[in-house]
Amino acid sequence: MWEAVEYQGEGLRNQNCKASEGDVSVNVIRGFSTTFKHVLEEPITIQYPEEVKVFQERYKGRHHLRRYENGLEKCIGCSLCAAACPADAIWVEAAENTDEARYSPGERYAKTYEINMIRCIFCGYCEDACPTQAIELGHEHELSFTDRRDSIFVKDMLIDPVPERGKPTPQKTEPGVFTRSIPDQENPL
Repeated sequence: MWEAVEYQGEGLRNQNCKASEGDVSVNVIRGFSTTFKHVLEEPITIQYPEEVKVFQERYKGRHHLRRYENGLEKCIGCSLCAAACPADAIWVEAAENTDEARYSPGERYAKTYEINMIRCIFCGYCEDACPTQAIELGHEHELSFTDRRDSIFVKDMLIDPVPERGKPTPQKTEPGVFTRSIPDQENPL
Protein backbone atom coordinates (compact mmCIF):
# COMPACT_ATOMS: atom_id res chain seq x y z
CA MET A 1 0.00 0.00 0.00
CA TRP A 2 2.68 2.49 1.00
CA GLU A 3 5.91 2.79 -0.90
CA ALA A 4 9.25 2.93 0.78
CA VAL A 5 10.81 6.38 0.57
CA GLU A 6 14.52 6.93 0.84
CA TYR A 7 15.82 10.16 2.38
CA GLN A 8 19.35 11.17 1.45
CA GLY A 9 21.15 14.29 2.51
CA GLU A 10 23.88 15.71 4.65
CA GLY A 11 23.81 14.44 8.19
CA LEU A 12 20.97 11.99 7.49
CA ARG A 13 21.28 8.30 7.10
CA ASN A 14 19.35 6.44 4.45
CA GLN A 15 16.07 5.38 5.99
CA ASN A 16 13.20 3.33 4.70
CA CYS A 17 9.84 4.48 6.06
CA LYS A 18 7.16 1.88 5.83
CA ALA A 19 3.71 2.07 7.33
CA SER A 20 1.93 -1.22 7.69
CA GLU A 21 -1.78 -1.55 7.16
CA GLY A 22 -2.19 -2.48 10.83
CA ASP A 23 -0.63 0.82 11.97
CA VAL A 24 -2.95 2.81 9.70
CA SER A 25 -6.08 1.05 10.90
CA VAL A 26 -5.10 1.51 14.57
CA ASN A 27 -4.62 5.25 14.01
CA VAL A 28 -7.98 5.52 12.18
CA ILE A 29 -9.71 3.72 15.05
CA ARG A 30 -8.06 6.07 17.59
CA GLY A 31 -9.21 9.11 15.60
CA PHE A 32 -12.80 7.90 15.32
CA SER A 33 -12.90 7.00 19.04
CA THR A 34 -11.93 10.59 19.90
CA THR A 35 -14.63 11.89 17.56
CA PHE A 36 -17.33 9.62 18.99
CA LYS A 37 -16.31 10.46 22.56
CA HIS A 38 -16.94 14.17 21.91
CA VAL A 39 -20.18 13.55 19.99
CA LEU A 40 -21.75 12.06 23.11
CA GLU A 41 -20.81 15.04 25.32
CA GLU A 42 -23.05 18.03 25.99
CA PRO A 43 -22.22 20.90 23.57
CA ILE A 44 -20.69 24.01 25.14
CA THR A 45 -21.62 26.41 22.36
CA ILE A 46 -23.45 29.57 23.46
CA GLN A 47 -26.12 30.89 21.10
CA TYR A 48 -24.90 34.50 20.98
CA PRO A 49 -26.58 37.10 21.04
CA GLU A 50 -29.64 35.35 22.55
CA GLU A 51 -27.45 33.96 25.34
CA VAL A 52 -24.70 36.18 26.74
CA LYS A 53 -21.82 34.71 28.70
CA VAL A 54 -21.23 36.21 32.13
CA PHE A 55 -17.71 37.64 32.35
CA GLN A 56 -15.40 37.59 35.31
CA GLU A 57 -15.43 40.66 37.57
CA ARG A 58 -11.89 41.57 36.50
CA TYR A 59 -12.81 41.70 32.78
CA LYS A 60 -11.77 44.99 31.15
CA GLY A 61 -14.05 46.23 28.39
CA ARG A 62 -15.30 49.61 27.17
CA HIS A 63 -14.09 52.77 28.95
CA HIS A 64 -16.35 55.04 31.02
CA LEU A 65 -15.73 58.52 32.41
CA ARG A 66 -17.46 58.69 35.80
CA ARG A 67 -19.26 61.55 37.60
CA TYR A 68 -19.81 62.48 41.23
CA GLU A 69 -23.32 62.32 42.71
CA ASN A 70 -23.71 66.10 42.28
CA GLY A 71 -23.13 65.79 38.51
CA LEU A 72 -19.56 67.11 38.36
CA GLU A 73 -17.10 65.12 36.30
CA LYS A 74 -14.45 63.16 38.18
CA CYS A 75 -11.82 63.82 35.49
CA ILE A 76 -9.58 66.75 36.42
CA GLY A 77 -7.61 66.78 33.16
CA CYS A 78 -4.29 65.69 34.69
CA SER A 79 -3.40 63.42 31.70
CA LEU A 80 -1.90 60.72 33.91
CA CYS A 81 -4.03 58.16 32.07
CA ALA A 82 -2.51 59.27 28.76
CA ALA A 83 1.00 59.07 30.23
CA ALA A 84 0.37 55.56 31.57
CA CYS A 85 -1.11 54.21 28.33
CA PRO A 86 1.49 51.95 26.65
CA ALA A 87 -0.35 52.10 23.31
CA ASP A 88 -0.58 55.92 23.29
CA ALA A 89 -4.33 55.62 22.69
CA ILE A 90 -5.55 58.43 24.98
CA TRP A 91 -5.55 62.16 24.24
CA VAL A 92 -6.48 64.65 26.99
CA GLU A 93 -6.60 68.41 26.60
CA ALA A 94 -7.20 70.31 29.84
CA ALA A 95 -8.89 73.67 30.40
CA GLU A 96 -9.32 75.88 33.46
CA ASN A 97 -12.43 75.67 35.63
CA THR A 98 -14.14 78.85 36.78
CA ASP A 99 -16.88 79.36 39.35
CA GLU A 100 -19.22 80.48 36.55
CA ALA A 101 -18.57 77.34 34.49
CA ARG A 102 -17.43 74.42 36.65
CA TYR A 103 -17.06 70.95 35.14
CA SER A 104 -15.02 69.22 37.87
CA PRO A 105 -14.08 69.99 41.47
CA GLY A 106 -10.42 70.70 40.61
CA GLU A 107 -8.69 73.69 39.02
CA ARG A 108 -8.91 72.05 35.60
CA TYR A 109 -11.16 69.71 33.68
CA ALA A 110 -10.81 67.61 30.54
CA LYS A 111 -11.95 69.84 27.70
CA THR A 112 -11.05 67.14 25.17
CA TYR A 113 -10.89 63.45 26.08
CA GLU A 114 -10.42 60.92 23.27
CA ILE A 115 -9.58 57.22 23.23
CA ASN A 116 -8.58 55.50 20.00
CA MET A 117 -10.16 52.08 20.50
CA ILE A 118 -8.18 50.52 17.65
CA ARG A 119 -4.94 51.28 19.49
CA CYS A 120 -6.22 50.44 22.98
CA ILE A 121 -5.03 47.10 24.36
CA PHE A 122 -7.46 47.15 27.33
CA CYS A 123 -4.66 46.76 29.88
CA GLY A 124 -6.26 48.97 32.55
CA TYR A 125 -3.16 51.10 33.20
CA CYS A 126 -5.25 54.24 32.62
CA GLU A 127 -7.63 53.06 35.33
CA ASP A 128 -4.76 52.44 37.74
CA ALA A 129 -3.09 55.80 37.06
CA CYS A 130 -6.18 57.98 37.60
CA PRO A 131 -6.03 59.75 41.00
CA THR A 132 -9.78 60.47 41.05
CA GLN A 133 -10.97 57.12 39.66
CA ALA A 134 -12.56 58.98 36.75
CA ILE A 135 -11.78 56.43 34.05
CA GLU A 136 -13.02 52.89 34.51
CA LEU A 137 -13.16 49.93 32.18
CA GLY A 138 -16.62 48.38 32.18
CA HIS A 139 -17.86 45.01 31.01
CA GLU A 140 -19.20 46.00 27.59
CA HIS A 141 -17.45 43.97 24.92
CA GLU A 142 -19.51 44.64 21.80
CA LEU A 143 -17.24 47.12 20.02
CA SER A 144 -17.37 47.15 16.25
CA PHE A 145 -16.52 49.87 13.76
CA THR A 146 -17.29 50.32 10.08
CA ASP A 147 -15.00 53.32 9.76
CA ARG A 148 -11.71 54.25 11.45
CA ARG A 149 -13.22 57.56 12.58
CA ASP A 150 -15.90 55.64 14.49
CA SER A 151 -13.19 53.97 16.60
CA ILE A 152 -12.22 57.24 18.28
CA PHE A 153 -14.41 57.59 21.35
CA VAL A 154 -14.78 61.23 22.40
CA LYS A 155 -15.77 62.61 25.79
CA ASP A 156 -19.49 62.73 24.97
CA MET A 157 -19.43 59.00 24.16
CA LEU A 158 -17.46 58.09 27.29
CA ILE A 159 -19.03 60.22 30.03
CA ASP A 160 -21.74 58.75 32.22
CA PRO A 161 -25.16 60.41 32.24
CA VAL A 162 -25.93 62.90 35.00
CA PRO A 163 -27.21 61.14 38.17
CA GLU A 164 -30.80 61.73 39.29
CA ARG A 165 -29.93 64.19 42.06
CA GLY A 166 -27.12 65.86 40.12
CA LYS A 167 -26.99 68.86 37.82
CA PRO A 168 -25.51 68.87 34.32
CA THR A 169 -22.16 70.51 33.67
CA PRO A 170 -21.12 73.28 33.47
CA GLN A 171 -22.45 74.34 36.86
CA LYS A 172 -22.36 77.76 38.45
CA THR A 173 -20.89 77.52 41.96
CA GLU A 174 -20.14 79.85 44.83
CA PRO A 175 -16.53 81.12 44.98
CA GLY A 176 -14.29 79.01 47.22
CA VAL A 177 -16.59 75.97 47.44
CA PHE A 178 -14.27 73.67 45.48
CA THR A 179 -10.68 74.07 46.61
CA ARG A 180 -9.52 70.46 46.14
CA SER A 181 -9.40 68.16 43.13
CA ILE A 182 -10.83 65.31 45.18
CA PRO A 183 -13.69 66.51 47.39
CA ASP A 184 -13.98 65.45 51.01
CA GLN A 185 -16.26 62.44 51.31
CA GLU A 186 -17.57 60.33 54.14
CA ASN A 187 -15.57 57.27 55.10
CA PRO A 188 -17.35 54.31 53.44
CA LEU A 189 -16.41 51.92 56.26
